[in-house]
Amino acid sequence: MPVPATPEYATAVAAVAELLTRLRLDFIFLGNVARAVWLGGEASSGSIDVLALMSPEQKNSVAMMASNRGFRVDREEIEQSEELDLVPLKFDDIRVHVLVASNALYGRMVAAGVVHDSIKVPAREDFALLLAMSGDEINLHSLTLQPEFDRARYNETLVSIGLAELAIAQ
Repeated sequence: MPVPATPEYATAVAAVAELLTRLRLDFIFLGNVARAVWLGGEASSGSIDVLALMSPEQKNSVAMMASNRGFRVDREEIEQSEELDLVPLKFDDIRVHVLVASNALYGRMVAAGVVHDSIKVPAREDFALLLAMSGDEINLHSLTLQPEFDRARYNETLVSIGLAELAIAQ
C-alpha cells in the first residue's frame, strides 16, 4: 500500500527518497509523512521532513545532487542553515527539510526505522517521542492506543533521555 499522500506529495516523497538513496544515506521520513503512515489520513500540506545519517561532507553533497535532480536549492538558505544541521530544499512548491541525525538518539531512531511501501519512517514508539516533544497530545494519544504500540520500549526511551515524567501507564 503506497504512502497516503496527494499526488504532488507522493511525487516529492519519491524524489527525496531517490535522492538520499543515491547518496547511500540511511534516513527516515518524519512529520506529515510518518503521521499519515501511523495515524491515517494523507500527507497533503506543509513541509516534508527527513532525518538522515550523514557527515558534513555528505550534507554538501545532498544540496549539490539535489540541484541536479529537479530540486530548487537556495545557496543563501543553505548558508544560513549551516549551524542548524539542516539542508533546506524545495521540490516544486513543497519545502523539504533534510535534518542531520546529529546525536545518538536520532541515530538510533534512523536505525530502528520501519519500511512502509519502500520508504522508511520512525518506529511507532520513536514517532510517539517526536509527537510528545512537539506537544501533539491528540496524535500521541491516538498512537499509544494502537495495539501494536510498545509502551515498555517507549517508556524506556523516555527514561534513558531524562524524561521519565512523560512515561505512560502500561
